[in-house]
Amino acid sequence: MKPHRNLKAWSDSISLIKEVYLVTKSFPKEELFGTTSQMRRAALSIPLNIAEGAARTSKKEFARFLDISIGSIAELDTLLIISFELEFLSNEEFHLLNNKLDLIGKLIYGLKRKLLSE
Repeated sequence: MKPHRNLKAWSDSISLIKEVYLVTKSFPKEELFGTTSQMRRAALSIPLNIAEGAARTSKKEFARFLDISIGSIAELDTLLIISFELEFLSNEEFHLLNNKLDLIGKLIYGLKRKLLSE
């Protein structure tokens, strides 16, 4: 029983992780334990919390884990802006990742609304 695997927010965030790992490979080596690590951890936190929440027995608990995922989205969004401003990300990379992050955020907000309205 793995209910998280049926959620588009979860599968899209798994895809986002791969892209974050790819783009951060080209970040300056001195950023390995800074921006690179932070971006990867924030990206990982999104589907991990969706999965953990989906495995919980109550909708209220699931919603709480979705809130944590939303916090990780805000963290990754800020890191994307910083990375773009520091020219670690190209304009194209920034917009691609930002658009995907926005879509995942909308999916999670929608899922949370649905959970709390049932």
